[in-house]
Amino acid sequence: MAKTFLLLSLVALTCTYLAFAFEPKPLQDFCVADRNSSARVNGLACKNPSTVVANDFFFSGLHIAGNTSNPVGSRVTPVSVAQIPGLNTLGISLVRVDVSPWGINPPHTHPRASEILTVLEGSLEVGFVTSNPENRLITKVLEKGDVFVFPIGLIHFQRNVGNKNAVAIAALSSQNPGVITIANAVFGSNAPIGSDILTKAFQANILRQSGNSINYEVSCHHVIAAVSETDEYSNDVKFCMTGNRRPHPGGAAPSLVLAAYLWNKYDNFFATRINGLACKNYALVQASDFSFSGLHIPGNTSNQVGSRVTPVSVAQLPGLNTLGISMVLIDFAPWGVNLPHTHPRATEILTVLEGSLELNVGAIAGLRSQNPGVITIANAVFGSNPAIAGEVLSKAFHLIKNIVDQLQTKF
Repeated sequence: MAKTFLLLSLVALTCTYLAFAFEPKPLQDFCVADRNSSARVNGLACKNPSTVVANDFFFSGLHIAGNTSNPVGSRVTPVSVAQIPGLNTLGISLVRVDVSPWGINPPHTHPRASEILTVLEGSLEVGFVTSNPENRLITKVLEKGDVFVFPIGLIHFQRNVGNKNAVAIAALSSQNPGVITIANAVFGSNAPIGSDILTKAFQANILRQSGNSINYEVSCHHVIAAVSETDEYSNDVKFCMTGNRRPHPGGAAPSLVLAAYLWNKYDNFFATRINGLACKNYALVQASDFSFSGLHIPGNTSNQVGSRVTPVSVAQLPGLNTLGISMVLIDFAPWGVNLPHTHPRATEILTVLEGSLELNVGAIAGLRSQNPGVITIANAVFGSNPAIAGEVLSKAFHLIKNIVDQLQTKF
């Protein structure tokens, strides 16, 4: 009976992943990846069903410990569509995480997947950082059998806080979740991000940037991050604990819903927190719920990074609720930067209205979410509240701890 219950639970979990995955729902029983196909598709082309064999749905070796003899003391063994071609279109994958004592899985994100992790052996400190402006660190120490969830797109990490090797298994809601290791992406990109951009972003004078060796001369001025000073609204939920789909009330077309943002002063009437925002009484909806004025006004770029982002999201334009789109105006002073960042809930399309890199620039960007969120990398990594442990960042960025301490005081 126990085995039957476990099997049914796993089937239900798989169906849940399919229902809520960000990837297209399968339109057939399976679409085993054809690695020899030259077709360019979102995902991988399908193998001829008549040539599919059991091994297309099989992987062996996840019981083998990963080699953690490296500077960060961890190894991730993936089981994605690259290892199991039968995962193509199914919207799920698996990883094994091995971490040596006091080793780390460095701060990283999965751009296409949420992650649910359970500890098999040892003790793991885990955590993720919320998007701007709070950059709140949500962290917990997990023991054997404990489970933790990392929402899609948010920076997260694991650290072994025990005296023996730790092992974890994690499922991810994508056949190809991707991984962006923050230190590698920011300081090890190919070609390199301009050192003047990183200097402004991390408020540090970078003397040398070569491979895994980065020297800093930490500047003494106080950080005023332009992105943190925008009107980016923060009271909408950044993740939903009971589901992942954006509301689509009654299955009706969003244009017929006239769903407008219910301002915080009315929030106490609702005991349930939803993914997105509750709808305003239709009888109270008016034209101003669908209008915003002022995007022609240049933003004040008199700050240390020389840029200003003016958002028009559901916080500013209530009628955007459930419509899945928003807009920003970006103003740059000469040689100003919009700091390296991510939008955990949106893809962005941008057009320059006027200017060039040498002159004042104005740009408009559309984002595929009513509340796309923004994570400024330097702020989230070095300015989270509470702070990510200095030992974690020291290993992740290959810096001596006193440099990490100095950087953390600046954000």
